[in-house]
Amino acid sequence: MSDVTVVGLGAMGSALARALVRGGHEVTVWNRTKSKAEPLVREGAALAPDLASGVAASPVVLVCLRDHEVARALLLAAGVRPHLSGRVVLQLGGGMPQQAREGEGWARDNGAEYLEGEIMVYPAAIGSADATILVAGAEATFRRCEPVLRSLAGNTTYLGDQVGAPNAYGVAMGSVLYGALLGALHGAQVCEVEGLSISFFANRLREADMATVVGAVEDLLERIEAERYGETQGPLQTGADGAEMQLQHALDTGIDLGFPSYVAGTFRSGMDAGLGDQDVAALIKVLRDEA
Repeated sequence: MSDVTVVGLGAMGSALARALVRGGHEVTVWNRTKSKAEPLVREGAALAPDLASGVAASPVVLVCLRDHEVARALLLAAGVRPHLSGRVVLQLGGGMPQQAREGEGWARDNGAEYLEGEIMVYPAAIGSADATILVAGAEATFRRCEPVLRSLAGNTTYLGDQVGAPNAYGVAMGSVLYGALLGALHGAQVCEVEGLSISFFANRLREADMATVVGAVEDLLERIEAERYGETQGPLQTGADGAEMQLQHALDTGIDLGFPSYVAGTFRSGMDAGLGDQDVAALIKVLRDEA
């Protein structure tokens, strides 16, 4: 019997399997397109002839497929389902919190234990000491699988038994990432239309301004956690004025209005709710519909 079976050999699944092999684990792999397994077999992995054999081959079944529904359909197929009993299903394909809770349910109904993980790095970082995977599920199950997880990500972090927590944090962190990327895209458009250097913009962010942004985000989240919205050096009114200037610049220059319109509209909602003298963090009241 091998230590772990990896189901799904896309870019991330292949990186996971390779890290496990290089970490000294006995690894079985399965993928619908068998050619994707060939490089891993050359490195020492064993190829399962079918999914049922792959599930039966290891106590831990690591799943890295494009979504939970595909994983569920494959693992609960008639010929595969009986082999789930006594296994740990380690879901690392990403998804939504409710899907994780459903996954835990169907795994339990079929005699399997379940862990949900959210991978927070690109495939190239898998296997490194700095790589992060957030994991939740029963603690005893996590401890048994911890050697496998540490081979994948030195910064594996256990979040407790709320199995949807990794996915929820993934959505939350993705919100910050997408917001930053869209903001940077709009900033690049501003530079282009004004004939300025995008590389200078990038250097400013790296060398100075990004630290200010990180500090502002940390302060905002701390204020929301403590429900502390007063005594601020950055009142919502000031932010609203700046947001209106950004929108006006987009209107004046004819660049895309999507990002500045959303920002200005959100700040306007805060002003309409009478929050102008409070910290920008008070906008959470608008988003909660509490203002």
